Parts: sequence; structure tokens; C-alpha cells
Amino acid sequence: MRIARALLIWTGLAVALFWPLALAATSEYLAWRDPIYIAAGLAGVVALCLLLVQPLVAQGWLPGLRLWYRRRVHRALGVLLVAAVILHVAGLWITSPPDVIDALLLRSPTPFSLWGVGAMWALFSAALLSVLRLRLSPRAWRVGHTSLVSIVVLGGVLHAMLIEGTMDTTSKAVLCGLAMAATAAAVAAPWLPAIRQLISKD
Repeated sequence: MRIARALLIWTGLAVALFWPLALAATSEYLAWRDPIYIAAGLAGVVALCLLLVQPLVAQGWLPGLRLWYRRRVHRALGVLLVAAVILHVAGLWITSPPDVIDALLLRSPTPFSLWGVGAMWALFSAALLSVLRLRLSPRAWRVGHTSLVSIVVLGGVLHAMLIEGTMDTTSKAVLCGLAMAATAAAVAAPWLPAIRQLISKD
């Protein structure tokens, strides 16, 4: 029973990740694009996929990952997420510098650019906070990290949903919904014991 449950979870996650990736990689919008633009676009899709995986790993909701290994995986995926965003922005910079400059200076007329830039800076801040973790109290770090990654997910999801392009609409919506749900559950998880205790007292 436990093995079947683990297999079901991992299979569901694989489908949730590879479905949008496969459809994006074979999108007709990429037919006449240069390799740099294609790499930048797919890096953005990978970053969106990682937004779903990260809270699942952090909370231990993926079977078979022990605590010590889970932390290492979470950190490694965080580095990969930062790298994917950098590749995404750098590739777009090479193919269309004016658009990226306008987005970074918050003067882009497209709302999805503003949400994307906001998510990017929140991600970089969360990564910096992880580097400085030993200098902060556990509570301060947890609150700061949770707040920043919540902004990353919200901004990243809105950025993706507002763009009509490489990603398939349905698979993108499912991926974004799962990422939001997983993040919300992960943020709420530490507070659930206290809430249950209050309810039981009443």
C-alpha cells in the first residue's frame, strides 16, 4: 500500500512537470525562433516547474526523501531555480534588450513583465537570505523566507498566466494552480498544530 501510494505521488508529479514542458518544447511559437530565445523560454518553464517541486520537498511530502537528503535537494533545487531565472532573463536580454531594460526599470507596458521582475527580485532576496541563514534566528529566517517565496510563487504564476505564447494554456493553468496550492499548504503547515490546539480548547 505504501509503495503504491509513493508510486502514485511520483507519477502524478512527473505528469504535472513533463506535460507542460513537453508541450512548450514542441510549441509552434518556437518554430521560427533562434536557439537563444528557445532556451530562454524553456528556462522560464523549468523555473515554473521548480516552484511546484520546492514546497513539496521542503515539507517532506514526496515519499522516499529522508530529512538530511531532503534539505540538500531543496538547496540544490533553489540554486537551479535561480540559475533558470538568470538564463531566462539573460536570453531575453540578448534577443530583445529594450524590452528587458523596460521591464527591469518597471516601465514596461505589459503587466506580466512587472510581475516577473517582482518575482525575480524576491527570488534573489530569498536566495540571499538562505546564505545569511546562520546570522538570523530560526523564527526570523522562517518568516522572511516564507514571505519571500510566497511573493516568488504569486509573481511567477501571474507572470506565466498573463503571457500568451510558448506554454499550452491548460497545462500551464494546472501547473500554476498546483504550485499555488502546494505553496499555500506549505506556508500553512507550521501553524496547523497551534490552530488545532485552539480549536480543541474551544
